[in-house]
Amino acid sequence: MAKKGAKRADATRPGAKQVIATNRKARHDYTILDTYEAGIALVGTEVKSLRAGQASLTDAFATVDDGEVWLRNLHIPEYHHGTWTNHAPRRNRKLLLHRRQIDQLVGKIRDGNLTLVPLSLYFTEGKVKVELALARGKQARDKRHDLAKRDAEREMIRELGRRAKGMR
Repeated sequence: MAKKGAKRADATRPGAKQVIATNRKARHDYTILDTYEAGIALVGTEVKSLRAGQASLTDAFATVDDGEVWLRNLHIPEYHHGTWTNHAPRRNRKLLLHRRQIDQLVGKIRDGNLTLVPLSLYFTEGKVKVELALARGKQARDKRHDLAKRDAEREMIRELGRRAKGMR
């Protein structure tokens, strides 16, 4: 029996995110400028497949067409208990954003060489959401610079740890 006042599990806490899939390669390939949370229009078998934890964001990207934002190349496999009503795994899915947010995105994309990349797909309060990033592609030299910077920080932390152990 749980103690009175004990905290519930993270997934059941109101407002908690239950992550389905993340696009870890996006932070390596792009410089993230801004992020947006968007709803996504899905059919029933897609939601059931997502509840089973199946999705892939590796090739996914978003476009703005005729004032609507569409998520393309998101792979949600067919629901294994589904029938002939199953969905197409790589169909285009509409993202749900406010008109003002869409207008801002259109302006920013048009001004610079920017793209929309999904960073993560998650459940929050029973609804599927996408964390969408406004991003600029990195060149090879930028990626190498980031890797060298990360290695230098790791080495510095290691050295501080060695010195702290030696002082005891």
